[in-house]
Amino acid sequence: MMDARERVALTLAHQEPDRIPIDCWTTSVVDEKLLRHYGFSTREELLQHFDVDFRYVEGPKYVGPAPAVHDDGSIEDHWGVPRVLVEVDADDGAKASYREVLDFPLRGAQNVDELKNYPKWPSPDWFDYECVAQQVADAQATGKVVVFMGDRMNRCAQLKPAMYLRGVDQIFYDLALEPDIAEYLFRRIADFYLEYARRTLEAAGGRIDILMLGDDFGTQKGPFMSPDMWRKFLRPGFQAFVELGHQHGTKVAHHSCGSIKAIIPDLIDCGLDILNPLQPDVVDMDHAELKQTFGDKLCFHGSMSIQKTLPFGTPDDVRNEVRKRFETLGPQGGFIYCTAHNIQADTPIENIEALFEAYQTLGRY
Repeated sequence: MMDARERVALTLAHQEPDRIPIDCWTTSVVDEKLLRHYGFSTREELLQHFDVDFRYVEGPKYVGPAPAVHDDGSIEDHWGVPRVLVEVDADDGAKASYREVLDFPLRGAQNVDELKNYPKWPSPDWFDYECVAQQVADAQATGKVVVFMGDRMNRCAQLKPAMYLRGVDQIFYDLALEPDIAEYLFRRIADFYLEYARRTLEAAGGRIDILMLGDDFGTQKGPFMSPDMWRKFLRPGFQAFVELGHQHGTKVAHHSCGSIKAIIPDLIDCGLDILNPLQPDVVDMDHAELKQTFGDKLCFHGSMSIQKTLPFGTPDDVRNEVRKRFETLGPQGGFIYCTAHNIQADTPIENIEALFEAYQTLGRY
């Protein structure tokens, strides 16, 4: 029987290991439900129970200026974007929470000079990177593949931070009518993340196996922008992220929700190794076609439906989807089992159990 590192190495080399590697993305509420269900006390016990092949390190610790707190209760993130805590009741009485963007601080900027003069640009100096070495050592001690992705605020990206700063509608207006503003904003954001990621990778001493980027380039109906526009505005920063990872000996993965088939050749041309999540339930992302067209150039990660099958299907529906993914995406390696995003609080525990059991029994070569 192979260990996790051997299994994933063969998969990334587009060869068939003993079974498809398994990853696990869950919300904190789901973790709490599973811990109670199994009587475990740590997430590591859950990951061991499900035989998960990956371990994610938390990354640098924020030590910068205390975030500003507004009278309405919103708290600024380190980009100066005010966010308010939103809580949603789960079916068992637990509360799922997230921080919703309340305002876009750069929406009213009229020119590049106003962007340059924004007083709340973050600095990579606001983070302590020394903790990364111990995080990586602890992850390696499990014998699993080490991944750095960061949280939503500290994941190499360009478009989503620009949306938070400028506004979702305004940044797309900029792409069409104020390209100088868009170019400056993307470059400024990318420069921050490049330095942040560089220091993180250096602190890890070459022991991070996969650097996971994250930036949603698509909606459920198609890309946010034309391929030409993506190449002009976002490709330079994206390629720099990939090259940085490769310079430090890591494979590079990218998470993008939505329908993005039109730019997959560009992602490959930039050197991307792994694409997540092959979101189902969107247009123009047929898994069989993607495997046939790009499967010898990219490793695919994800694809299990958190919108339909897991929350609303039966355990048999879950098992059938796992089997279908094996038949469609598994041949010749290059595929990692995972959900298309974090498993949500509305997912029955029996479906989660069926998912990981099926990974083990139906994902063997």
